[in-house]
Amino acid sequence: MRLTLETPVTYLTGVGPRRAELLKRLNIFTAGDLLWHIPHRYEDATTVRSINSLRIGDDATVIGTVISTGILPTKKGLRVFQAVVQDASGLIEVAWPGQPWLDRQIKKEDVLLLSGPVRFFHGRQLAPREFVNLGAGADGTTGGRVLSVYGATEGLSVKVIRGLIESHLDALLPLVEEYLPAPMLTAAGVPALREALAAVHRPASVAAALEGRSRLAFEELLFVHLLHRKARQLTRNARDGIRFVNKKALTARFREVLPFTLTKAQVRSIREIVADMCDATRMHRLLQGDVGTGKTVVALFAALLAMENDQQVAFMAPTELLAEQHARTIDRLLAPLGIVPVLLTGSRSAAERRLAATRMEGGEPCLVVGTHALVQVKTAFRALGLAIIDEQHRFGVDQRRALAERGMGPQKPDVLLMSATPIPRSLALTMYGDLDVSLLDERPPGRKPVTTAMRPESARAKVMAFIRAQVEAGRQAYIVYPLVEESEKIALTAATTACEELTSGPLAGLRLALLHGRMAADEKDEVMRRFRDGAIDVLVATTVIEVGIDVPNATVMVVEHPERFGLSQLHQLRGRVGRGAAESFCILLGDVGAEAAERLQVIVRSEDGFEIARADLAIRGMGDLFGERQSGVPTFRIADPLKDEALSDAARIAADRLVDEDPDLARPEHRRIKQVLRRGYGRALELFRVG
Repeated sequence: MRLTLETPVTYLTGVGPRRAELLKRLNIFTAGDLLWHIPHRYEDATTVRSINSLRIGDDATVIGTVISTGILPTKKGLRVFQAVVQDASGLIEVAWPGQPWLDRQIKKEDVLLLSGPVRFFHGRQLAPREFVNLGAGADGTTGGRVLSVYGATEGLSVKVIRGLIESHLDALLPLVEEYLPAPMLTAAGVPALREALAAVHRPASVAAALEGRSRLAFEELLFVHLLHRKARQLTRNARDGIRFVNKKALTARFREVLPFTLTKAQVRSIREIVADMCDATRMHRLLQGDVGTGKTVVALFAALLAMENDQQVAFMAPTELLAEQHARTIDRLLAPLGIVPVLLTGSRSAAERRLAATRMEGGEPCLVVGTHALVQVKTAFRALGLAIIDEQHRFGVDQRRALAERGMGPQKPDVLLMSATPIPRSLALTMYGDLDVSLLDERPPGRKPVTTAMRPESARAKVMAFIRAQVEAGRQAYIVYPLVEESEKIALTAATTACEELTSGPLAGLRLALLHGRMAADEKDEVMRRFRDGAIDVLVATTVIEVGIDVPNATVMVVEHPERFGLSQLHQLRGRVGRGAAESFCILLGDVGAEAAERLQVIVRSEDGFEIARADLAIRGMGDLFGERQSGVPTFRIADPLKDEALSDAARIAADRLVDEDPDLARPEHRRIKQVLRRGYGRALELFRVG
C-alpha cells in the first residue's frame, strides 16, 4: 500500500488495531494527523547535569533511573509521592507533594528527565517543576538532545508517540506540499512547511523548534483572519443595511442633558458607531469596556440615532435583573427627552406584554429592553433598525441571530454587541476579527478606586468585625466562595456551609442570604432584588454574582480562597462594589502559597481590567478568560494570540492582502489554501454567518 498523508494509522508500522484505537483519543486517524501531532513543549536535555554536581539552591535538569518509590503521609494529611533516582554519578530523592497518583505512572527502572529546584529536606531533594518519563530501560543517548514532549493518553505514553513519529518522519515529510506563497512566508519571517515540521519533531535546539512552531502558528492565525474577513463580508452583504442620517435631533439634546461629561474613549466610540450606522452596509460592532467605563451611555447614542430615523431598537440582556436595571438606568437618562423604554421579560404581566407587542407591531420609534423573551414572543418589530446585545458571550449564536432577524422589513438591523470582559486589543482583533471593535479604555473622572488588600487566615476575625462595622454604618457586603457545597476532593469552605456558620457565629444578628448557581432562576432573582432593595445585609454567594446588578450601597467584597479564581474573575467580582459615593473595599481572604500571592498582587496594585486580563492570559491561558467561548470562533492548537502578537499582526496583514487581491481564492496558486481552509474550518465558516 502506497503511503500518503491520508493513509489510516492502522497501516503504519508499529500501530496495530489496539494502538489505532488509543490514537483516536488524540484525534489521530491518519498518517497526516500523526505528522501534525505537534509537541506541546520541549525539554532541553543539552544542559543535563550529573546528580552528584547538584547543590542546594540550584535549578537544574537531570536524567536518572528510578531505583525506588513510595508514598509518605505528612502530619497535615498530605500524601507525598517520592522516588529515588540515580545516574552514573550518584542518586537524589525527588518529591511530588499532593500527587500520590503518580505511583501508577512512575515505576522502578523508569528513566526520568527532571527539571526543578534543589532544596534541603533531610538531605538534597529535587522538587520537579516538570518531568518526562522516558520509559523503562531508556538508554543514555537522551543526554545532549532536545526532547519533544507530546500530548499522550492512558495506555499510550509520550515515549511510544515519540517513537512512532520518529520512525515515520523521514517517509512522511516528502509527502508534505507547501501551499502558502513564498513572498508571504518571507514577509512573516517563517520557514516553509516541510522545514517547520522537521524542526518541531526533530529539533537541533529549542530555538530551532520554536522557529518551526512559528510557521505552524502563523498558518493557524492566517486562517482565522481569513475566516474573519470572509465572515465580515457575509454578515454585511447578507442583506443591505439601513443608511441612517445623523440628524442630531435626539443625540445632540441627549448630550446636552447628560449630568456628566463624556470621556474621550466614549466620544471616540460614539463617532465610530455613528459612522458605521450612516454607512449603507450593516454595522456589526463590539463595544468592549471595563466595569464602569460607560458602555450603556454609548449604546444609548446609537439607540437615539436609530430612533430619530424612525426606527425601533431592541436592547437584550441575559437576565431579568439586568434587563430591569438597564430599563431603570435608561428611563432615568432619557427622561429629559420624554422617552420611556418598554420592558419585556418573561415575568411581565399579560397586560404589559400586550402593551409591548402593540408598540413593536405599530412601528413607531421605541426602545424595547428585555431578555431572551425578545426572541421568544410571536410579535416581531415592524421597523427594527438596531439590536443591542449586552454581555453577548452569554447568548448563543442562535439567540443572537434570532434577535437580528426580528425585523419585518427587507433590511436587517445594525448590531451592537457589548462585553464587560476586558480583552487586550491585539487579542480582541484575533478573537473577534469578524467584528469592528470599539474600546472603552478610560474610566469616567471622579469614580473612586476600590481599596484592595490580601489578608491571611489569622485576620479572619478582624475582617468579620470590619463587615459588621460597615453594615452598622448602613452599608452592605458580599462574601464569595468558589464552591456551592463542601467537596471531599477539595478542602475548601463552601458557600452553603459558610452561610450557616456566619449566621450563628461572627455575623450573628445580621441579615444574611445565600445565592448560588444551582438555585432556580426566579429564586436567584428574588434574592438579588432583596439585596438591591436593602433587605439583606450580607450576601454569601458563588461567582453567580460576577455579572450582576448595580447595588451602590454595597461597599465590601470579601473573596474566600482567592487563589482558586482567575485574575479577570476577581476583577469582575471587585466591580460589584465601588458603585456608590462611599469608599469601598475588596478583601482577598485566606492563606495562599508564594506563587499565588505573587499572582494576586496584580489585583492588589491595579484596577486596569486590560492590564489584569493580559496578566491572567499570560498565567492561565485563554480558556479561563473567555469561559463560554463564542460559538464558531476556532480554537487555537498551536498559536497563542497574546504571546504571538507579532505573528498575529503579520497574519492579519497577509490575510487582508490575500483577500484584497483574490477575494474568492480562485487563483491557481491560492486553491490549496482554499481547500485547507474549507477542510479545517468549514463548520466555523457556517457559524460565522450569524449577523
